[in-house]
Amino acid sequence: MDDERRDFDQMMEIIEGIDAVVEDVEEEEEEEKRIDISVDKNKDKRKRRKKILSYVAVALISSIIGGLISPYIAIKYLYADMLPSLEEEANSYKDNVIYNVDGGSINAISLAAKKAMGSVVGITTKAVQNFGFFSQEVDGVGSGVIVDENGYILTNSHVVGDGKVKEIMVLLENGDKLPGKVLWNDSATDLAIVKIEATNLPVATLGDSDKLEVGEIAIAIGNPLGMEFQRTVTSGIISGLHRSIQVDQYNIIEDLIQTDASINEGNSGGPLLNSRGEVIGINTAKIKTAEGLGFAIPINTVKPIIEQVVKEGSYKTVFVGITGVEVELYERRLGVELSVDEGVIILEVVPNSPADKADLRAGDVIRKIDDQEIKNMNQLKKSLYRYKKGDRATLTIVRNGQEEQLEIEFSELR
Repeated sequence: MDDERRDFDQMMEIIEGIDAVVEDVEEEEEEEKRIDISVDKNKDKRKRRKKILSYVAVALISSIIGGLISPYIAIKYLYADMLPSLEEEANSYKDNVIYNVDGGSINAISLAAKKAMGSVVGITTKAVQNFGFFSQEVDGVGSGVIVDENGYILTNSHVVGDGKVKEIMVLLENGDKLPGKVLWNDSATDLAIVKIEATNLPVATLGDSDKLEVGEIAIAIGNPLGMEFQRTVTSGIISGLHRSIQVDQYNIIEDLIQTDASINEGNSGGPLLNSRGEVIGINTAKIKTAEGLGFAIPINTVKPIIEQVVKEGSYKTVFVGITGVEVELYERRLGVELSVDEGVIILEVVPNSPADKADLRAGDVIRKIDDQEIKNMNQLKKSLYRYKKGDRATLTIVRNGQEEQLEIEFSELR
């Protein structure tokens, strides 16, 4: 009986202490009102304090009177309406935040990787290389990502030998291995679309690479060094944007995403993801002489191509009708100096072509197509991916030292 009385007295002391704190908070509110200080900003905070104090009281009382309900359960139950759901919390964070789920934890990288993992494929190839009188079959390996449920896969052009390999095999997450066929590829952008005969495949969600910022999380998935380590996940950040790298003697790939997420041979063609598991780029290359210097092609570059290939089975670049070369190379080869430092100088105009109808002439230097600056032939070619047959664009050119603007209507290359 004495023990029960003692427990009851302790409970009453706790309740009185809680009431005193709550009364102090209410007195503070009344004092602020009297001196005409806005309390709107602090109301929610005070309500939260009073609510927490009440919950603590319930938990302690529960513990004192014999454990009818544990303090942990009492706080968890009563405090539940103040906690955001996992979905709301995930949407409110873009960083590597840890979310607690039923006593465990899942971080943003895990969530993103899990979302995209099923859409990542392995790609193996066989090519024939000739060495004088001899030839040899050479194996290749890379990665890809499914962009349409009916078997359309985005990868690098170099992974499929720029469309010249003898055999392509695609390995799906479920273990199926299916032959693939190149529907479109472009070595200048190092992109290709491969088709396999399959349906109801898991499709990657494509993000918006134009909205990327340096410092965001970057997640790479692929098959580094071969199928032994397939679907390896590495993470880092977006280290830079609009980078350019020279991949061989004649080809410079521009407007790349730089990341320090580990990218190795075999990762090529695999997706670079943001923290929401959306594809923001296609991994293409790394600087072998340095650590943490990997590069990916922005996904927005290829979105219109994917759309047309899925719809029509192929992609046709719009036709301009010129032969040209970048200004720097023209000046170096001919030993001359032009009035402009950058752009593409027209060497020849095809009769009755869109360029001819727009009054473009040999010697004109193309500086812009609409708002896109043109510095070389690769940029010119890549900028045309944004247009379809019948689209119009404004060309900014330099003619005889004067800047002019001409309108061109694109036709389709046949």
